[in-house]
Parts: sequence; structure tokens; C-alpha cells
Amino acid sequence: MGGTALNQAYAGLVAFAIAFGLGPVFIPALHRLKFGQVVRDGGPQSHMKKQGTPTMGGLLFLLPLPIVVLIFAPRSLEAWALVGLIWSYGLIGLADDMLKVVFKRPLGLKAREKLLFQVIFAVAFTWLAGEKFHAAGLYVLPFHWGVVPSGLFFGPISVLAIMGSGNAVNLTDGLDGLAAGSVAITMAFFAFWGIVHHESVLSLLSLALIGSLVGFLRYNMHPARVFMGDTGSLALGAALAGAAIVSRTTLLLPLIGLLFVVETLSVIIQVLSFRLTGKRVFRMSPLHHHFELGGWPEERVMAVFWVLAAVGALLAWW
Repeated sequence: MGGTALNQAYAGLVAFAIAFGLGPVFIPALHRLKFGQVVRDGGPQSHMKKQGTPTMGGLLFLLPLPIVVLIFAPRSLEAWALVGLIWSYGLIGLADDMLKVVFKRPLGLKAREKLLFQVIFAVAFTWLAGEKFHAAGLYVLPFHWGVVPSGLFFGPISVLAIMGSGNAVNLTDGLDGLAAGSVAITMAFFAFWGIVHHESVLSLLSLALIGSLVGFLRYNMHPARVFMGDTGSLALGAALAGAAIVSRTTLLLPLIGLLFVVETLSVIIQVLSFRLTGKRVFRMSPLHHHFELGGWPEERVMAVFWVLAAVGALLAWW
């Protein structure tokens, strides 16, 4: 279920309208509740002026998703499962954000707590995908070289994809508009995949998420009036992985989400280099901060990284 291509387009427009329309109500409410971002001392000094900007704005693009499904695909288990995965990771992020800004616990959830919940929700979705959506069949290899049976590897690969993607987008969320725009561009791959392969639920949810992210970007572009927080970034990473799993393109995910892989690798390289040699490869990681400290304005970094996100999606399609 997911309706015609016209219905899928309407789903994107409805999601956009909801996210865009909620902004003037939602953002002042966050201000009144004093849910302001706590900027870490170790980040670029130019970010200190962002202190107090409302966070948890990810709810702006999460709220339209169940409404869209209720309108356009109310009986689709696959649609509700995808929304459930996205929202479950969003709730992990929300708890993390709440602990930071409301209860003044700077590190938020403990790493083991966050990891435990991520595993539980990823396993639950993976089981549904394998048993109910028949997603455990074949995975498309990069550049259409062929297919491989997933077999016993389906579970571990899918769980790792969800957790890895969630945390990769979380790392990328460091500049105004960067993560939201990059994920919207990347989700276009899954929207087209769903249309071409007649996977209507996939294209419906992809277009709905793109629409809601475009609405959110109205308030998240530099200078941002609201940040998505972990509430949004973890949910977006889960959305990318969930879409890859149901479309059987999990092995393509590192290429589809090329930008997020590059950002994550920059952190890994930086940490390993410093521990092994005492020297840093980048001025600061993740990579977007390296360019910031090199004198690039936020808007330029964002634009270049959006292009990289598009390149990854196009290469994966090719």
C-alpha cells in the first residue's frame, strides 16, 4: 500500500505543510520551556553564539510522518514499521536531549544505555523486515555487479546498518542545515528507487520525509532558529538504514550515504592518529569543522557537503 504516484507526491506536500506550519508555534514553545542547545567547549569558538538556540527541533519533521501514514497508507504494516523505527531512534535522541538541556546532565544518556536501546529497536525492525516484508532475500551490489543471498547475514548486517547510520548522521549534524539537507538529498535515491521498482510504501515515506525536512529547513538554515538535536539526527540515520533494508540495498548504503561515511571516517582517522602519533590529521573532526576552521563560512561548507551527498546518491544509482 502507498497509493499512486500522485498520492505519494501529495504525501510529501502534506508533510511539508505540517512541518512548515508547526514552526511558528513549536519554536516559541521551545524558547518558553528554555530548551536551549548547550554548545560544547571543544567545538569551534564561532559556535558559542548559538548557545541557547532551541533544540529537539527534530520533532518538527518527525510529527508529520505518522499523520501522512494515517492518511495515505493506514493499513500498511511496512509503513508503520518504518515510522516506528524512525520514531524509536528519535525517542532515544529525545531522552538524550532532555537529559542535557532539562536535567543539565552534559553527556546525556550513558553510552551503554544508548547502545542498548539502539540494539533493541534495530533488532525488532530487522525481525519485522525479514519475516513480514521479505526483505531478507537479495541485496543489490554496488554498480549493479550482481546480487548475493543474504542468508544468516541479514540480521547482523541490518542491525549494524541501522546503528551505524544513526550515529553517522548524528556526527554530521554540526552545522545549520547540513544534516537535514543532506538526508533530504539522500532520501531522493529511495524515493526514485521506490517509484522505479513499484515499492510504493518506500517512495511514500521517502517523499514524506523529504517534504518534512524541506519544511524544517525553513527554520534550520543559517542562522538556525532551531536545531534538530539528537532527537532528529538519530531518527534520520535510522530512516536511511530502514529504507535501505526494505529496498534490499543495504550493501549500497555506504555509497548512497557517502557523505555520512566520510564524516564518520574523519572522526575515526582523527582519533587513531592522535592516539598512535600524538598528531591530528584534521584541524578538528568531524570533517565539516576542519573546513570551518580553515576559514570557510558555514553556508559554503553546507553547500559543498550537500553536493557530496548528491554525488553519493547518483553513484549508487548508476
